[in-house]
Amino acid sequence: FSGSLRVGEIDLGSGISRNQSNLIEEDVREAPKKSDNTRYYEILGVSQNASHDDLKKAYKKAAIKNHPDKFKELAQAYDVLSDPEKREIYDQYGEDALKEGMGGGGGGHDPFDIFSSFFGGSPFGGGGSSRGRRQRRGEDVVHSLKVSLEDIYLGTSKKLSLSRNVLCSKCNGKGSKSGASLKCAGCQGTGMKVTIRHLGPSMIQQMQHACNECKGTGETISDKDRCTQCKGEKVVQEKKVLEVIVEKGMQSGQKISFPGEADEAPETVTGDIVFIIHQKEHPKFKRKGEDLFVEHSLSLTEALCGFQFVLTHLDGRQLLIKSNPGEVVKPDSFKAINDEGMPLYQRPFMKGKLYIHFNVDFPESLNPEQVKALEAILPSKPGASQLTDMEVDECEETTLHDVNMEEEMRRKQQAQAEAYDEDDDMPGGAQRVQCAQQILTNGSTFALLITINWCRRVSTNCKIYIDP
Repeated sequence: FSGSLRVGEIDLGSGISRNQSNLIEEDVREAPKKSDNTRYYEILGVSQNASHDDLKKAYKKAAIKNHPDKFKELAQAYDVLSDPEKREIYDQYGEDALKEGMGGGGGGHDPFDIFSSFFGGSPFGGGGSSRGRRQRRGEDVVHSLKVSLEDIYLGTSKKLSLSRNVLCSKCNGKGSKSGASLKCAGCQGTGMKVTIRHLGPSMIQQMQHACNECKGTGETISDKDRCTQCKGEKVVQEKKVLEVIVEKGMQSGQKISFPGEADEAPETVTGDIVFIIHQKEHPKFKRKGEDLFVEHSLSLTEALCGFQFVLTHLDGRQLLIKSNPGEVVKPDSFKAINDEGMPLYQRPFMKGKLYIHFNVDFPESLNPEQVKALEAILPSKPGASQLTDMEVDECEETTLHDVNMEEEMRRKQQAQAEAYDEDDDMPGGAQRVQCAQQILTNGSTFALLITINWCRRVSTNCKIYIDP
């Protein structure tokens, strides 16, 4: 081979062999011809400098508005423009460059997968891809796990034995020896049956339920071909022991999940086993978030003269609780101890507070000697208590009674309810409803009071107007 070989504007010179020239020709690529690079932007209705967020918003809006026929085109446009590499090729060389294979092409993704990533289902119903091959997710199995407050304070682990369904290992979840199945004749492979009930003349009720012949699978297996291990059920039961770790400071209602440990089923993504913590009530301590509350009763002597007692904590430690010298504890008061509350979840070395709620038990009565002794020690009575005999004679004497306020309020509510019932039974009950207005034409105070009382007796909704 002689002469010069020119590739573009480069003179490669002479004396190059034929094999060398062939290699050069293979390495030199012709630049792709530029084609339309605006159509995808027009489909989405955005400008060529639109950001990724603008593309997402435009796609969401267009996917809901556009006709299904345009959906594939819309998804393809979004697939290209949302990928920085594909978008650069599209902007530089146009749509044809992508179709020829540069950058992986523009139609590699299922349009229904793109839609599902935004909206969680197919644009045309059914909750999945139009191909119908998307695996459904199995249900989670939820268990309640009751634990004590000590368990949450200290942390614990519990081993629980559970039974679950797993795919048959002998037939790989097919249910048959051959791995084949037949379409159910009862439901024509749909897995559902429709029952129509006649409720009356020109009235029917249509109900849909799982096919009882194939148990909703849409498939049947002949008796001869059934798997000998699972008997055609496709799954077998197995027992599994799970170790549930309850960490320090966990809250009641918190979940502990074991992904993919629920019941297995053919063509199904296995769900999770979920344990929900439920804290049992403690006889002494009450928990509120990261704090603990405990109640303690003091005698009157302890409240006035000081106290000291031992409190056994949730971990068995003995806490010495004592008052300061000369301190008087009032009834219904609170004291706090720092860092003796609940450990914080995943921060077990940090703890909340322990609050002690003090109640003071007063003596039922005192004898005269005790009263005199207390009067000599305690501060003198207020001035209002020191009344002269003349002032006492002018007063009307009363008697105090012990009362249970809850019982008292309950009794009053019951009495009011009975009074309303009596009003309903009165012959003039209809008159009460009609009594919407009473007009007084004279200004007699006595007549006004009588009318007000009568209206209140007859109707709670009575309105009184005074005519001037």
